Amino acid sequence: METSALLDKIVSFLTQIGEIFSKSLFQLGQSEISLSTIIYFLLAFILLFYIAGKVKKILIHRVLVRSGINIGVRESIGMITKFTVISIGGVVIIQSVGIDLSALSLLAGALGVGIGFGLQNITNNLVSGIIILFENPIKVGDRIEVGGITGDVVNISVRATTVLTNDNISVIVPNSEFISGTVINWSHNDRNIRFNVPVGVSYKEDPEVIKKILLDVANENENVLKTPGPDVLFEEFGDSSLNFTLQVWTQKYSDKPRRLISELNFAIFEKFKAKGIEIPFPQRDLHIKTQPIEINNPIKKEI
Repeated sequence: METSALLDKIVSFLTQIGEIFSKSLFQLGQSEISLSTIIYFLLAFILLFYIAGKVKKILIHRVLVRSGINIGVRESIGMITKFTVISIGGVVIIQSVGIDLSALSLLAGALGVGIGFGLQNITNNLVSGIIILFENPIKVGDRIEVGGITGDVVNISVRATTVLTNDNISVIVPNSEFISGTVINWSHNDRNIRFNVPVGVSYKEDPEVIKKILLDVANENENVLKTPGPDVLFEEFGDSSLNFTLQVWTQKYSDKPRRLISELNFAIFEKFKAKGIEIPFPQRDLHIKTQPIEINNPIKKEI
């Protein structure tokens, strides 16, 4: 008897719960929206985003990697595929809960007004992100400089791009910066970059000897490419020095130019020190002129 009463209470409780979840909260077009509909809608979209992310990763790291396509193009294809899956899946989910898409026309109109007044920047970034994905002016792995920030592109999304600096700092740059601003892409064609190292020596030094020393320093550095090879330019006769420029190409240190220049400067200093090459520094002569001081109105004491 007690068991039957307990079962009746459980059934009654479950019935009340079911009524709460199935009770209509509001109406969208001809569709009744209940709590269960909202929960189903949220869970379905969470699952959809998870599946879309997995599809993107599998496409980039397992399918397209076999074709030999570079990482930037693979990322673009993966991103486009992800949003295609989300768009199609979103339509299917909305239709599956019984919502007529024509009922969303009023919501779309209100959203359009909101975009026109308060979401211009977001819309600009979204459109810029789509342009970047299709035109590919930058891609993942590129070394770029934009808005005073220099680093490697590690992720491109529809709204913003993540740039990782040499200090391991991730900078989130809005996509509109890449479309409306000036962007320096150091590796748009390839990773081979040329750096210029200025060097000044005393007027008493032989320029041919300096050229040979600088080329030896460049060729001895394992991070400097042999093809194309290094070169030395005799730039000018400076105020206190003969000014040269050592030009070197590198691929390994294209993302760390200061490190390579530092290595070359250390080596140049050691070579110059061993060879007795003088590195001048600006000198100024100071001439001080003195003149006697004449006192025209001496102070007289009155007695």
